[in-house]
Amino acid sequence: MTRPPTLDPDWTPEAVVFDCDGTLIDSEQHWQRARAIVLRAFGHAPDEEFAQRAKGLHYRDCGVLMAELVGEPDYAQEMTQQLLSTFRALVAREPVSTRGARELVRTLERVAPLAVASNCPEDVVRFSLESVNLHRHFRHIVVPDDRIRPKPHPDTYAEAARRLGVPGGRALAVEDSVNGMKAAVAAGLRVVGVGPRPAPEGIALADLWVTSLDDPALMAWARSRPTAEGRRPGRPEAPAGGTADAKVPRPGGPTSQDPAGAS
Repeated sequence: MTRPPTLDPDWTPEAVVFDCDGTLIDSEQHWQRARAIVLRAFGHAPDEEFAQRAKGLHYRDCGVLMAELVGEPDYAQEMTQQLLSTFRALVAREPVSTRGARELVRTLERVAPLAVASNCPEDVVRFSLESVNLHRHFRHIVVPDDRIRPKPHPDTYAEAARRLGVPGGRALAVEDSVNGMKAAVAAGLRVVGVGPRPAPEGIALADLWVTSLDDPALMAWARSRPTAEGRRPGRPEAPAGGTADAKVPRPGGPTSQDPAGAS
């Protein structure tokens, strides 16, 4: 059951940060198939519990999890590489954007600058976005590196907002995984959660939950936002219209960012 679609007509994000896998790209099916292919090569069939544990994990952590699952922890690096290569092949064969992704991206691009925050390697994210012709809409792609920790740490979302020139509290995250929502909330962003089967924890973290990005209330809210051009200094922000009954709960207070490098 989803939360009522309630987006605040009085708030307009100054930046929007999207997750990639499962949010913009219908790639969770590819990750699931890739994990299954690699695990079966080691004589193990994944179950639903494993699928839930693996969703939203950094790919290296997923490799470790798979190696532990098959009882071969020393094979974590090999399984990680097999996972990535199998995933790339599946995406290349069948690239698919999620429902409503193209329209929402194009609409919000007129409102605020966009970035992507992902746990995947940058070349995989870039490849995935280019495969569905979405890459050109995003100014930055932020992924974990030596100083940016993966989700659920806040670093990817905090860094994306920083590169777009706004504090986290003035930015919106669009995310499908609980780990990603934890990261966005910890970085101070408001969150639109997306997915067909929200976990209770996901609903609690999100300001709004929709089953897909073409949700009518979400699209109506996005279209009613004043454009970035209309919000230039010296020009009053145009009043938003068309969603008079909509209201998203504002964060209860500022969220302190977990400093990069802390555990």
